[in-house]
Amino acid sequence: MKNQILCSTGALIGRPNGRDYRLLKAFSEKLDCDGYELMMYSDWYGKEKEIAAYLSDNGIKTPSYHCQKSIGEGISKGGEESRDAFRRFEINAEMARDIGAEKMVMHLWDGLTSDAYIERNIEAYKKLREIADANGVKLLIENVVCNQKTPMEHWCELKEVYPDIEFVFDTKMAAFHGQLELIYEKEYEWLWKEGHIKHYHVNDYGGGIKDWTNMKVLPIGKGHIDFVRFFNFVKETAYEGSFTLESTAFDHKGNVDFKMLNDQINYIREYEG
Repeated sequence: MKNQILCSTGALIGRPNGRDYRLLKAFSEKLDCDGYELMMYSDWYGKEKEIAAYLSDNGIKTPSYHCQKSIGEGISKGGEESRDAFRRFEINAEMARDIGAEKMVMHLWDGLTSDAYIERNIEAYKKLREIADANGVKLLIENVVCNQKTPMEHWCELKEVYPDIEFVFDTKMAAFHGQLELIYEKEYEWLWKEGHIKHYHVNDYGGGIKDWTNMKVLPIGKGHIDFVRFFNFVKETAYEGSFTLESTAFDHKGNVDFKMLNDQINYIREYEG
């Protein structure tokens, strides 16, 4: 099976180009990816049907959907913010269904609150999973950065409570915590041997452990991650799934560096042959 190489719409569309999803048609003609991971923005609420229709009408494939990032933070805070977060998650799950996404990526914890109240987030997963399942999409929890513990610790906690939970592994997020090497270790082989990793986010990282001044999303080869080892390992695990490139490709004027993205797509394809 050929693994899909996707591009995050968040790498193409942002504030400098007005977060205009209608740019995707023209962008698609310049990219060699197999489809997109649609990143939900807060100012797209109320436009869900409109966006889904646009993608369908223009034949833009979106096998993956990325929930609005702040949902997990809202759950952490509890009370009314948590209730609003669940309401937004339902909208996100419905949108993922409507655009034909097979999987939806979620930051179960996020923002300044991060994992300070992780017990709330772990408890919330059950209801979130039920909502995703009801909409026919696979919920994947990302190893996003923490300010209390580490992503791998929380993945292990989640697996203890939900043995069939599934994840998306982000190379930059792992490297930020010095945890990229863990996927190669026997202690964590359950991640791939038991099929818990269903998706990969591929980004480079140039900082040290928990280097908050170096959070920039870098293209492959612009940081210090050993991607030769990484992709060889993923291939050895007989992984069948998808990769999403998230490297920010637009400048302050909204112009997109398509060559940079296509170079990364072709780099990953070398390991598919």
